[in-house]
Amino acid sequence: MKSLHNKSTVVVAMSGGVDSSVAAALLLEQGYNVIGVTMKMYNFDEVGGNVNRESSCCGLDAFNDARMVAVKLGIPHYIMDLSEQFGKDVIDNFVNEYMHGRTPNPCVICNTKIKWGELLKKADALGAEYIATGHYARVGLDKQSERYVITRGKDNDKDQTYALWGLKQEALRRTLFPLGDFTKPEVRQIAVKHGLKTATKPESFEICFVADDDYRRFMRERLAKMNVTIPSGDIMLDGKVVGKHEGIPFYTIGQRSGIGAHGQRVYVSEIDDKNNTVKIGRDDDLHRKVLIAGDVNLMSIERLNGDIRVQAMVRYKDTPAPATVSAEADGKIRVVFDEPKRAITPGQSLVMYDGEKLLGGGIIEKIVE
Repeated sequence: MKSLHNKSTVVVAMSGGVDSSVAAALLLEQGYNVIGVTMKMYNFDEVGGNVNRESSCCGLDAFNDARMVAVKLGIPHYIMDLSEQFGKDVIDNFVNEYMHGRTPNPCVICNTKIKWGELLKKADALGAEYIATGHYARVGLDKQSERYVITRGKDNDKDQTYALWGLKQEALRRTLFPLGDFTKPEVRQIAVKHGLKTATKPESFEICFVADDDYRRFMRERLAKMNVTIPSGDIMLDGKVVGKHEGIPFYTIGQRSGIGAHGQRVYVSEIDDKNNTVKIGRDDDLHRKVLIAGDVNLMSIERLNGDIRVQAMVRYKDTPAPATVSAEADGKIRVVFDEPKRAITPGQSLVMYDGEKLLGGGIIEKIVE
């Protein structure tokens, strides 16, 4: 794949972490005119749960770290307040999905609508041709298909292609991933070499706007602000009522806690928001083979012409598994796994690969069988 670009201006999304800091440093070394941009996504006093976590993304420490790295590298740095768009497109969607018994992946929506959508607008305003992030992935032009394609990065443990399936061709054409050919330890070494303040900064793994990693706490506080009362309902096992749940938003497929003791190991196997019931079952009940996904975006191919064979994932850090994908009449896709997958969850992303190449993905809408 061709991946070389003419050297020009690139806007780098700088979160205040080591990855985006090194991305900026590498592009500077490669001769690009680099501009750093830090995106403020939300206000801590609005999302709560900030157990002294001002150092996480969108905190003052993160902004200061990004600015200090920009000063060290000698590049201009801007802060964009995207809290209104982020609140509408990401946080409101997060709440709405849980309200309907689905388990969302906010990073996917944030990447597509906020990071790329808003960053490209900023790049246009600044006269920049490219944008760049610190994702561990590669992007290039496939000469055979004449389409821009994302492939997995060198560091398998840090691979972040799963959350990038929603990006369109025009966004990919203008995207650079400077860390694709490096491992995390190598990135930290580069940061040390450049004397960057973020070289030893620890990683953050939680949902960015749920700083204490307690989404149930977040939902309770958010719904209280909205004056929304969540009704309890029945927990069902083998067609019988065996208990009461606290409210649909507080459950997800595969969950064991909060469903009571039933003399055997049971899990949430289905959430029915229309009837306000949570169904529980045994481990075997979690293994399913067929799903329907919507909001489909195909990346390395333009359209599905008949059935195709893929390696598919149903959640981040899932092991890719062989499956057959076919187009549905309404633009959705049907995915049939060779072997049953455990805990397929509506709202999560179905992501398809051909080896290292990202084919595309969609949002899991329902489990068929």
